[in-house]
Amino acid sequence: MKTEQKNKFSLKLRPSYEKWMDKGFKNITTVMAATVAAVLITILVVVFFESREAINQYGINFIVTSDWDPINNKYGAFTAIYGTIVSSLAALIIAIPLGLGTAIFITEDFFPEKIRFVIGLMVELLAAIPSVVLGLWAIFVMEPFIRPFFNILHNYFGWLPLFSSEAVGPGLAPAIIILSIMILPIITSIARDSIEQVPSKLKEAAYGIGATRWCAIIYITIPAAISGITGGILLALGRAMGETMAVTMIIGNSNQFSLSLFSPGYTISSLLANQFGEADSIQVSSLMYAALILMIMTLIVNVMAQWLVKKLSLKY
Repeated sequence: MKTEQKNKFSLKLRPSYEKWMDKGFKNITTVMAATVAAVLITILVVVFFESREAINQYGINFIVTSDWDPINNKYGAFTAIYGTIVSSLAALIIAIPLGLGTAIFITEDFFPEKIRFVIGLMVELLAAIPSVVLGLWAIFVMEPFIRPFFNILHNYFGWLPLFSSEAVGPGLAPAIIILSIMILPIITSIARDSIEQVPSKLKEAAYGIGATRWCAIIYITIPAAISGITGGILLALGRAMGETMAVTMIIGNSNQFSLSLFSPGYTISSLLANQFGEADSIQVSSLMYAALILMIMTLIVNVMAQWLVKKLSLKY
């Protein structure tokens, strides 16, 4: 009772300007949050209304067909949707072990601190490289260098649909590699921060019962940080799905559908970047339809991220 009376007394003694500051701060944060929500809703509404003509004319066929013929007004985004999903997921498969391994390397005392600091700095600098620079590097350096290895895969595993065509230049596979490089810093940075937040007492307890360092990392550190790591992975997936410039420069930009990773392809972002400047009315609406599909895909990824992070946080 004395404590409650003391708190009430202290509240009564608060200057009036502090109360106004609290209310003002609350109102400012409310306005900021509402602004973010309003911007997102506005973008969705504008894209939806601009795409209604294409939705009414093509319907679901727009998603399951690959025709993109501005002369005859026939449009379909299946090739771009396929390229977006395959390139993003394949890049994620490559980047997850690299990013998680780099994060463990930086946070654990396997090597001197100076070496780990340099590696961490290089990861941060990699995130600062503009995508157009990475695209130029991919065109002139990376793709000619890896093309012989792709052709070796084609010679030995050409009977598989994924390697059925010969690598002759830009294509889906080089785009996957450049995407994995671009999302690597995101996975590494978030995984590193999540691992660093794991209490040291957990690892010390594991060492105390005879666990090796690798056992402590695999069975204690990673499970304790799994929610943050998962959030970083799905954030990187959203980045990969929306990346435009570097992918546009190296993917080949062909609307001919092919299962082969070595053939030219399209993503929704590269389709928008290539076609929007010369589009007419129905073509603009079709591009908006494709943009709406991309927004829905990224929204699904974000919802999955929130659900998985919450579920893993409760579990671990």
